[in-house]
Amino acid sequence: MTHEVYAIRYARRDAMRAEHFIGGDPHDGPMPMDYFAWALVKDGRAIVVDTGFTAEVARKRRREFLRCPVEALGLIGIAPDAVEDVVLTHLHYDHVGNFDLFPRARFHLREEEVHYACGRFMRHRQLSHSFEVEDVVGIVRMNYAGRVVFHDGVVEPWPGIRLHPTGGHSAGLQFVSVETARGRVVLASDVTHFYENMESGRPFTTAFHVGEMLEGFDRLRAVADSPAHIIPGHDPEVMRRYPAPRPELEGIVARLDVPPRA
Repeated sequence: MTHEVYAIRYARRDAMRAEHFIGGDPHDGPMPMDYFAWALVKDGRAIVVDTGFTAEVARKRRREFLRCPVEALGLIGIAPDAVEDVVLTHLHYDHVGNFDLFPRARFHLREEEVHYACGRFMRHRQLSHSFEVEDVVGIVRMNYAGRVVFHDGVVEPWPGIRLHPTGGHSAGLQFVSVETARGRVVLASDVTHFYENMESGRPFTTAFHVGEMLEGFDRLRAVADSPAHIIPGHDPEVMRRYPAPRPELEGIVARLDVPPRA
């Protein structure tokens, strides 16, 4: 049941430490953020986790767009039109854009996330700014087309791959754990944006429920084989800690099912 696991870096932005911790940071300074999509591969079949954002959204939100994350799947031999299953950890703009580039895929998410993205809380700019309306509408349309699969609780839709509900950052957030040759790796997505959010017990600033964010750190630790098996959702350190599958992909794709660099 072991899988290969890849992180694809598709965008970045310059930011300051105070932007990444509730309550700010007493030692403010530069703390850039990376944006990733992930792929789980076994026996020639790929399951994609999150789909990034588009170049248009990057311009609108002033992000540095490095490459289309869906097109970049080709760098590791994955054809988007052959992908049958995509996990959406949540519906924030940087995790669900480009969904329309998967013509055959079913999309796996939690029903609570759709309720949240379409519900009364979206009248508050503090919460709605993390969503792109057209992405949310697109997923609703996919549901009407029979291409959305909703999950409840901890589930194992495919052997060796589990989806874990946690909430906090977004109402229907989930993270992914996967069996690999080095043990159970946890793709935290936005349960912890950076290693430091979890390690210091200080959640990221975009929050729906702070208590659930704090408990989410405990859930990550309970599922992963060790803290070294937890992969945060936006930390540039991921590209430094893990090797590229090929030298020419250094800084673009990291392989997460192998031990981190010494």
